[in-house]
Amino acid sequence: MAQMDTSEGGGRHESKVKAKKMSTRVDLTPMVDLAFLLISFFMLTTTMSKPVAMQLAMPKPIEDPTKDKGEDVKESQVLTIILDKDDAVWYYEGIPSELTPESLNKTHYGSDGIRQVILDKQKKVLAHFREPDKTICLIKMTKDASYKNMVDILDEMDITKTKIFAIQDLSPVELSAVSAK
Repeated sequence: MAQMDTSEGGGRHESKVKAKKMSTRVDLTPMVDLAFLLISFFMLTTTMSKPVAMQLAMPKPIEDPTKDKGEDVKESQVLTIILDKDDAVWYYEGIPSELTPESLNKTHYGSDGIRQVILDKQKKVLAHFREPDKTICLIKMTKDASYKNMVDILDEMDITKTKIFAIQDLSPVELSAVSAK
């Protein structure tokens, strides 16, 4: 409320009216409580993202290998991919016994590299066999290839929707052809 100053100052009697200033104070405690309550609620009710892994279909073990011969595979269905150091990708079509360093082709990862080679092979197999899922990719790695190379080529198999592929060891003929290049 207003007060009157009746103090004598300087010999004059003046009356001054002063207005008392009210301080504004906002209590933030309820807002902080609500914020922590909401943070706690969302932390406890949120599910973390689960890692997504590519499904690999492993062959069933054969009890008696002499009885089950499986299907014959024509060499025109097979594309062999060899992973090497410095992200080099070698590929060839046909059987390894006839492999020469000149028949080995080099490419790289990506849409205009090994992906295009796989898609072209799928088109050739589709034209010959009239079935899109007959392309077979054999994946082989040299000792200098990295784990990243294997992950990249498995990604390419998934992107190109190649259903039949196998990871194998290098034959001596393939190893000598790659080292000759």
